[in-house]
Amino acid sequence: MAKATKTPKKATNKKATKTPGKAAWTVMVYLAGDNDLDSAGAVDLGEMKDVGSSDRVNLLAQFDRAGPRTETRRFLLRKGTTLNRDAVMSLGETNMGDPKVLKDFLVWGAKNYPAERYMVVIWNHGAGWDDENVYRAVRGGLKRSLAYKKHVVGRAARGPKRALPLSQVRAVSKRKFKRALFSSTVEQAVQKRAIAFDDDAQDFLDNIELKRVLTAARKAFGGKIDVLGMDACLMNMAEVAYQVRNTAQVLVGSQEVEPTDGWPYHTLLRDLVKKPDMTPAELGKVIVDRYLASYGANEGVTQSALDLSLCRSLEGAIDKLAAVLIGALPGDDARLGMLQARQAVRDYDTRDYIDLVHFCQLLRKFSGSATIHAACDAVDGAATKLVLASGFRGAGVKNSNGVSIYFPEGSISPLYAKLDFARNNKWNEMLKTYFDAVNA
Repeated sequence: MAKATKTPKKATNKKATKTPGKAAWTVMVYLAGDNDLDSAGAVDLGEMKDVGSSDRVNLLAQFDRAGPRTETRRFLLRKGTTLNRDAVMSLGETNMGDPKVLKDFLVWGAKNYPAERYMVVIWNHGAGWDDENVYRAVRGGLKRSLAYKKHVVGRAARGPKRALPLSQVRAVSKRKFKRALFSSTVEQAVQKRAIAFDDDAQDFLDNIELKRVLTAARKAFGGKIDVLGMDACLMNMAEVAYQVRNTAQVLVGSQEVEPTDGWPYHTLLRDLVKKPDMTPAELGKVIVDRYLASYGANEGVTQSALDLSLCRSLEGAIDKLAAVLIGALPGDDARLGMLQARQAVRDYDTRDYIDLVHFCQLLRKFSGSATIHAACDAVDGAATKLVLASGFRGAGVKNSNGVSIYFPEGSISPLYAKLDFARNNKWNEMLKTYFDAVNA
């Protein structure tokens, strides 16, 4: 059963001031489809077209199809037309993993389709903050067809007729390509962090680049993006939220991999077109509710909306918890309590990502320290305020509370220290202290 969503609150509920000549919302979807998600992108464009733009909502998309000779096109999506008629610009072949390509799309959309509010959706694979070992160097070798929203989107040349759900290639995981449908000759991935993967250009957009792009686009938007959507896997983490905290008001995404079908654009956009005066917090809640409703009770999905204005409060609470744990870890009780909490905590397809609130709950259970209890209470309280709406479907993701954090099972990635979050608090230092203590 899905966890009940929380009521939106805080400043993100402030109503927009109406300006003559401006739409209420412009939605921009960045479909990085030059990879194994190519045909799935076409399905989602169809869902957007089923709703279509209105006089108060502009639905825009930029779609790069798979292959070195395909055109990247920009669309103003309308109901009842052909997709070709909706195309308003052709860019030729592009590298959707290039930060400049994303920035150009955002600036173009804001300039040509101005609105009181903006939602930007990054549509592709995703891997949370840490995208080491994720790039699929070979797309061939499929032995089965793929199913996406009841459509066959990747048809195998040979092999069984039965189609596998696209979730098994949407999941970008560090676990030795466990979910890859490619042959055993898949090349080792390049060592990068990424979200927008472009197979033809062999490039991708990482979280540090994403921050730079969104910061550079703020002038075009006249301020922060109202809703930043991640139709991608594993992205709703404290580290990712903190990285983009100054570029958007609300972040919507998943703690777990996004199974099979991603976002249900036809239902969530229909709600927006019917009620274009939605605030960012209200739209974030709608996306969470519609996403959860589009999946069965046991499909193992999560989705949450985060108020990014409260990232600093959460980061400060985590910093204090880390400092308390650093001081306590030389003791046997603290070390054993942390080991027990780490073993029992809700983790995800990438096992190094854990639910932050559940971890604090378990620390309170396994630790007898009043100081640790108080620090955990502060993190729990800050996270509860940050999470505007959260839910899950399935026992396999029970105890998902909306925001994850990095706590590796083994060694710490050297890339972690480059993130804003790791530089600004003691969590990375706590991880090092913890591993030194348990390995002593």
